[in-house]
Amino acid sequence: MLKMTMLVENHLSPQAVPGMQPRTGLCILLDDGDSRILFDTGPDETFIRNARLMNEPLSNLSAVVLSHGHYDHIGGVNWLNSGTRIICHPDVGRERYACVRLPGKAIPVKKLSRHLNFTGKNVLFSKGPQAVGKRFTWTGEIPVEKPVAYGITDLRTGALDYVADEGALIWRSSRGLVIITGCGHRGLENTVRHCRNITREEKVYAVIGGLHLRTASPLKLINLMKFLREIEPEKIIGCHCTGRWGRLWLRDKYRLSCGDTLFFDD
Repeated sequence: MLKMTMLVENHLSPQAVPGMQPRTGLCILLDDGDSRILFDTGPDETFIRNARLMNEPLSNLSAVVLSHGHYDHIGGVNWLNSGTRIICHPDVGRERYACVRLPGKAIPVKKLSRHLNFTGKNVLFSKGPQAVGKRFTWTGEIPVEKPVAYGITDLRTGALDYVADEGALIWRSSRGLVIITGCGHRGLENTVRHCRNITREEKVYAVIGGLHLRTASPLKLINLMKFLREIEPEKIIGCHCTGRWGRLWLRDKYRLSCGDTLFFDD
């Protein structure tokens, strides 16, 4: 059985332990009895305080997996213990900015990256898939035929940021793949196809995480619904950057917020 504990999410669950604090970002603790994995760290040290309130120790983690290099997912890295095993894409620490695009130029409006101090930590940088435990796999870089830009990576040249460092985490169950996403910048369809390819498993049991649908067009959402009907996951739970608009289109209306705990069958 997989236990999923939401240590950080944009909203606070009504069932949350008193004193817990939500943050714009994502941090999920995953435990299947063999491996104990932290997926993202949220924007700061809030995940540590919330874990303490939920009586979830972080001293015995198997690994920390970073989905991509946006501050609301990696901001807590500098508070991780020395010796912590971290798995992420080599570009996770690159500078990046949200911007307003004008003819011939891009004007930065917000820094989306954070300085990461990996000193003393056991970091594995990988663009390819990596086994994280007996049943967990980090996808590595997700191939995309027509990538979408989400800001810039260079203030001088205005080089576009396609968030190529984003990957997902897979847990294999007898009922199919449980796919956990950070923001879904590479597209849910591309993410699921990549997960199927690297695991050689077609059945998708559940998709959980940020799906970046809060400003998605109706056409994009209609196409996504067609895809979800094709793969028929038992659960599809959007949180974080999925947004209320995105969740309106998802058939599973369960809200996953800071302080919630969810279980998946073996």
